[in-house]
Amino acid sequence: MAVETLAEAPASVAAPWQIDTAHTEVEFSARHLMISNVKGRFSNPTGSVSYDPARPGSLKLEVSIPIATIDTRNEQRDTHLRSADFFDAEHHPLMTFKGRRIEGDIRDKFKLVGDLTIRGVTREITMDVTSEGAGPDPWGNDRLGFSATGKVNRKDFGLMWNQLLETGGVAVGDEIKIIINTELMRPK
Repeated sequence: MAVETLAEAPASVAAPWQIDTAHTEVEFSARHLMISNVKGRFSNPTGSVSYDPARPGSLKLEVSIPIATIDTRNEQRDTHLRSADFFDAEHHPLMTFKGRRIEGDIRDKFKLVGDLTIRGVTREITMDVTSEGAGPDPWGNDRLGFSATGKVNRKDFGLMWNQLLETGGVAVGDEIKIIINTELMRPK
C-alpha cells in the first residue's frame, strides 16, 4: 500500500525520504534600489528527512545547498553574490538547514523550526509549510510534496554589504523572502 502522507509513514523507515533535486526549487527575493524585488534561486539542494509522528522529537532533516549555484539571471550580480561581500562561496561553499521540530499538522499546514547556516553563522528560523500531496510515482516509489515560505534578515548571517543611494535608501534590502517547493522520494 502506498504512503499517502508523511504522517502515515511507518515509524521504522529503513531509508529516510530523499530530496528529489530535479523537483525541488529554492528561491529567494530581495528588495532592489527600494523600488522593486529581485528574485533568484539555488540549484542542486541535497538532503534527507525522517520523522515519526508518534514521536515528535524524532525529526531528522538535513539540507545542503551549494552557494555556487546561485542564479539571478545576471552573471555580474551572481559573481558579486558569490564574493566575500555576500556569501563568500570560496570559504563557505554550502548553506545548510537542520530541522529541529515541527509545530502543527504535517498533513496540512505546519511550522518547521530549524537552524539555517550561512557563512558559518547559524540562526534559528521558522518556515510556514503546506503539504501539497502524496502518492506513488510511475516506478513505485513513494512521493511527498511540500511548499514553504519564510523570511530572514541577511545581516543576521553576516551579509552586510550595501550601497547608499543618492535619493536615500539602500541598494539591497535587509529582509530576504524564501520560497521552497520540494518533492521528497522514498525508493520502493
